[in-house]
Amino acid sequence: MISFPLFRRVVQAIACAFWGTTLLEAADELDLDRLEPVAADQPVPIQDFFRPSYFSSPILNPAGTHVAALVSGGQDKYRLVVVDLATNQTEMLSGIGDLDTYGHRWLDDRRLVFSLAAQKYWGIALCAAEVGSMSRPYPLIQNGRHTVISVPVKNRRYPYVWVSGEGKGKDGGIVDLNTDIKTGKIVDLTRATFSSSDFFLAEEQNRKMVKRRFAVPEGGLIAGYFSDRFGELAYSYTGHAGLYTLHQFKGEDWDPTPVDMERVDILAAGDESGTLLIRDRVYDGQPSAIRVLEPATGKMGEPLLRDKGYDVTDGAFRDAATHRIVGFQYDRATPAAVWFDEGYQALDELFKSYFPRKAVRIVSGNETNTVFVLLVYTDREPASYYVVDLEKRSLGLLKASRPWIDPQRSSGVSIVKFKTAEGKKLDAYLTMPAGVSKANPAALVVLPHGGPWVRDRLGFDGQAQFLASRGYAVLQPNYRGSTGYDWMFPEEDQWAFRKMHDDVTAATKTVLRTGLVDPKRVAIMGGSFGAYLALSGGVHEPDLYKCVVGMAGVYDWAEVIKDREYDQYFSPFYGRLRRKLGNPDDDREKFKRISPIHFVENMRAPMFLAHGKDDPVASVLESKRLEDQLKKHGVPHEALYFALEGHGMGHLDNQVELYTRIENFLARNL
Repeated sequence: MISFPLFRRVVQAIACAFWGTTLLEAADELDLDRLEPVAADQPVPIQDFFRPSYFSSPILNPAGTHVAALVSGGQDKYRLVVVDLATNQTEMLSGIGDLDTYGHRWLDDRRLVFSLAAQKYWGIALCAAEVGSMSRPYPLIQNGRHTVISVPVKNRRYPYVWVSGEGKGKDGGIVDLNTDIKTGKIVDLTRATFSSSDFFLAEEQNRKMVKRRFAVPEGGLIAGYFSDRFGELAYSYTGHAGLYTLHQFKGEDWDPTPVDMERVDILAAGDESGTLLIRDRVYDGQPSAIRVLEPATGKMGEPLLRDKGYDVTDGAFRDAATHRIVGFQYDRATPAAVWFDEGYQALDELFKSYFPRKAVRIVSGNETNTVFVLLVYTDREPASYYVVDLEKRSLGLLKASRPWIDPQRSSGVSIVKFKTAEGKKLDAYLTMPAGVSKANPAALVVLPHGGPWVRDRLGFDGQAQFLASRGYAVLQPNYRGSTGYDWMFPEEDQWAFRKMHDDVTAATKTVLRTGLVDPKRVAIMGGSFGAYLALSGGVHEPDLYKCVVGMAGVYDWAEVIKDREYDQYFSPFYGRLRRKLGNPDDDREKFKRISPIHFVENMRAPMFLAHGKDDPVASVLESKRLEDQLKKHGVPHEALYFALEGHGMGHLDNQVELYTRIENFLARNL
C-alpha cells in the first residue's frame, strides 16, 4: 500500500508560499483530509460521491521502475506524484502554487511532461520535470492551448505538440519542443496581477523551446493530428463546411488523401508504415468492422474485429515493446476485450483470475512486458490500481481511487433491455437502493447521459450512487446515438434528437412495468445533452415526470446555431453542426420540433436549472432563455448559476452546493 506522508501539509505550505494566499475555507468544511468511509450509522456526505479521486491515471515509465499518477490528497486539486516501485517512496510535484495538474506522460524513464490549469478551467502551461527534481518544474509552452500529440521513440525528449499560436489567437500547428532547456519560469497569465513583462517573458521562453515548426495543412480548420506507431508525425485532418479531409505528412508538406471521412473513424496508427486502424461506418445492418486503411489510396483491408452486437469505437491497446496494436478493451453492456496476441490473451485471463467477479483492465505496461498496471472495479466499488511484476511473481495494490467509498454501502446495478419504437433492443443500467420491492417501490430518477455520442458504462457511477444513497432508483438509458449502436439505425438517426427522447421514454416505461418503482414519483435529470432530454421529457411527457433537473443544457437548437456562428472561424465542429442540422432560417418547423423550449407551455412538472456562467460549449444563455419561458408559462422553477464554471461543475464546493439543492428539490417534488 503506497502512502503519501505529509502530502496535505506540504501541498498547503507550497501553495501559500508560492502565491502568498490562503486556501479556501471550504476545503476544511468539506473534510477532504478524511480518506476512510464515514461510520456506518452516518449518511454518506455528498462530497464523497464527487470529490476528486485520491489516486488516478497511473502510467508506467518505459523501464517499469516508476509510476506517474495524479493525487488529490486533502484538496480539491490534482497533483502529479511519482512512485518508485522498488522502494514505495513517493515524490510530489511542487513549485506550481495553487494550480491543477493534468495530461501527464513520460518522455523517457526520468522525464515527464504535464499540463497546468488554474481554477479548473484555464490552461496555463505545458511543463516538464524529472524524477529526483520534481520540486523544480520548468515550462515548455505558455499562453496558449496545447496538446501533446506524441513522443517519438527515436528522440523521446523532443515531443510533438499542437499549439494554438501561443496566445496569438490562431492555430500554430505542430511544434517539436526541446525539453532539455530548463531555464524558463512558470507564469500564471490568468492572474489579475500579471504584468506585460510576464507576457513577453512567456512569449520569449516559448520561442526558445521550439526546435522545429511544421507546416500547417491547408483545406480548412485543423481538427486533429496523428502520429505513426513510433510517434512520428504522420497525419492530420481538416474541416470545411462540415466535411473533413485527411492529410498525410510527406516530410515537409501535407498531401490530401482520397479517404471518405464520412465513412471512417480513425482509432489508431496501424502496425505497418502508411496505415491506420479505422472503424468502417458502412451501415450495412451489422456492427461496424475494425479494418486497416491505406490513406494514400483509400484502400481498406479485411475486418480485423467485428463484435456480434456492438460497434467497437475505442480501446486499442498498443504493446510498449513493439508498439503494435495487440488488442481492444472496450464496452458492450459489460466490459469486453479481444486480443490478437496469444500472449496478451493469456495475460488477460491470468489477471482476471486474480479478481473474480470484477472488471479488470490493463492500463499500462513497460517495454519488456514484465510489469503492468491493472485497473480493477465493480458496479459497487470504484477503481483500484494494482501492479503486477511477472519476473518477481508479485501482485500488489498501488492505490484505491476513492478509499472513502464503502462498497458494502453502495447499490447494485443491473442491466435492463428495452425496445425502441422500431423494435430494436437497447441497454440501460438500473441502480436500485436497498429495501426496494413491489410492496415498497422506490421513486425513480431517469438519468440520460450527455453527448449524445457517448454511452454510460457498467461501473461505479458517483452521480447514480449519490441518488441511490438517498433512496432513489436510478435509470441510465443508452438511447440511439449512444456509442456502440450506430449499426442498428440509419445514419441520420445520429442527429434524430426527438427519437432519442422517445428511446428514453421507452426505457422509463419498461422499468415502470417491473412494479419496483412508483409511477407517481418519477423525475428526469441530466447534464448537457442529457439536460436537453430531461426538458424534452418534461414537455412531451407531462404525465410521466413529476419534476425535471437540467444542468448546462441545450434547449433551443436554432439559438445554438446562432450563438456558435462565430465558431466557424475557430472550430470545425460548427460546420458539421450546420451541415447535419441545417439552417434554422430555412427550416423553422424542424428546429422548433427538435427544440423543447418551444413546448414549455405543455409542461406541468417543476424544473431545477443550473449552469456555469463561463460555459464554452452550451452558452449560459440557453438556461437564461429557458428560465424566461418557464416564467412566461407559470412553470415553477429554481435556477442556480455559478461564476468561473464551464461546461459542468469543476469545483467541489460548487458541486456540493449543486447536489444539495438537487437533493432538496427532489425531496420536495417526489
